[in-house]
Amino acid sequence: MNTKKLFIATMIALPFINKAQDIHFSQFNETPVILNPALSCTAYDTRVIANYKNQWASVSSPYQTYGLSLEKTLKHLKLKKSYVGTSFTIYNDKAGDLGLGTLAINLGANIVVKTGKFSKFSGGIGGGISFRTINTSKMRWESQYDGYNYNATTASGEATPVASFLQGDFVGGVVYHYAKSERYISAQDGTKFDIGFSAFHFSSPNLSFMSGNDRQYAKFVGHANFDIGIKNAHAALVPSLIYMRQGPSQEIDAGFMFKYIIQDQSVYTGIKKPCALSLGAYYRVGDAIIPSLLFQYDKFALGFSYDLNVSQLTAASKTKGGMEISLRFNTSPGYGRSLGGSFNRPTYK
Repeated sequence: MNTKKLFIATMIALPFINKAQDIHFSQFNETPVILNPALSCTAYDTRVIANYKNQWASVSSPYQTYGLSLEKTLKHLKLKKSYVGTSFTIYNDKAGDLGLGTLAINLGANIVVKTGKFSKFSGGIGGGISFRTINTSKMRWESQYDGYNYNATTASGEATPVASFLQGDFVGGVVYHYAKSERYISAQDGTKFDIGFSAFHFSSPNLSFMSGNDRQYAKFVGHANFDIGIKNAHAALVPSLIYMRQGPSQEIDAGFMFKYIIQDQSVYTGIKKPCALSLGAYYRVGDAIIPSLLFQYDKFALGFSYDLNVSQLTAASKTKGGMEISLRFNTSPGYGRSLGGSFNRPTYK
């Protein structure tokens, strides 16, 4: 990128510094805790997920995001009607030529109540800190460009933003979880879904790198995810929808995966492990088409997706958005065992 293009790109990026979007992934079903703290431990007693995303490398400096989340129940086996779920998340994000960075560390807790034979209701809250940084040495100003060359020694005459600051934040949400199966989802009789709502940034934290007071908008999220078994087909349909609203901005993601059950779980011995492959795509309205793949084996899942950009940035990106990878471990498979079975443990004979 030549000097003039670098200056233009920097100027375009500056308006978004104070209104930077929250960390989020295209595989939103594999980032449950940052979507809604109430999703913690509704389907699994323990779940660990690692995420990585690399985007916009074809336009400017890559935007890279790393994440790790951990969920763990407290005394679930002893409490039949309700129990407590806890969560821990840490995410790190670097964006653009200016190296706009966010390191977010959060803790969450939720109460999960069994409302029926196959249903649960969960309410959760979370809070933590975000450490935001920017590389001020890479900032370029119009006064330092003479029309032909950029001269870093020329005084910009502009106020220099701070290089970093720390802020606190809070989130809360509710989820209705339903899971029913006569025996196993791989027997093509399973139905599972989560429907929830969450709200972020109760405290309207100040996002300004300058001396001003630039408060972040509250964000509201509605989400739904279904897993519907197709009887006698060794398959399931997995549609999902998410809607996010933050100030004047909104985001809608919708799509579905087709899951094929490659191998069922051994009913009596437990030696034969369940295995499934899901293929599908999502559409982020006005922004990207996202082909996705998810491979599940026993207690592990590996996901791949790629954002194909279809927005006005297509002329520069050539549809190249970003690659995303997720790796999950949970103490009980989401298929190949009793779906309602967080309360009804499978018995091997």
